[in-house]
Amino acid sequence: MENTDGAKVAATADVYRLLSACFYQPEKMFLEEDLFGQLETALGLCAPQSKGVGTLLGTSFREDTLENLLLDYTRLFLGPYGILAKPYGSCYLEGEKVVMGDSTMNAKACYQQVGFEPAEDFLEMPDHVAVELEFLYLVSFRKAEALATGNQKAASEFESVRRTFLQNHLGRWAVDFSSKVTEGATSNFYRELGELLQTFVKSQKA
Repeated sequence: MENTDGAKVAATADVYRLLSACFYQPEKMFLEEDLFGQLETALGLCAPQSKGVGTLLGTSFREDTLENLLLDYTRLFLGPYGILAKPYGSCYLEGEKVVMGDSTMNAKACYQQVGFEPAEDFLEMPDHVAVELEFLYLVSFRKAEALATGNQKAASEFESVRRTFLQNHLGRWAVDFSSKVTEGATSNFYRELGELLQTFVKSQKA
């Protein structure tokens, strides 16, 4: 593969990483670390159909209050009176009330295969949307590293892991989850985030 392919893979890894961060509790740090500027740059390199969305997300985040964003985040993903968009794969793959099911254990086995461990400060189940996105970041990043060193065999192996995981996990439930996010969101930020997740995951499965 050419160097341009390596740059595109690295940008794809960045989109996975930054999307994962967006599904953490909203904080001022999102703006302080230029999360949305980084996202716009990465999307421009690997997903031109979504160009401008990173900037749009940043604008929506800035124009809202952190209190409103936290309220919307809680309503959508935490409850307590009913979670509008359950962020766990098993709820879509095995039934709405199923958590830590067989699909969750399978996702965890995929992580162990490449030595991936979720961030210590994110105490969630293994099939949480942020964790699955972080895993896809890792395998895409390692593919980019392999391409940079000319290791085509390793690059192919990481690509196989990425595609298999998308096919069996996030790619199977991201559309349903994203639809619930966009339908249930009261903020422009989470509505646009749901739309971006759906568009990006669909493009990665193509």
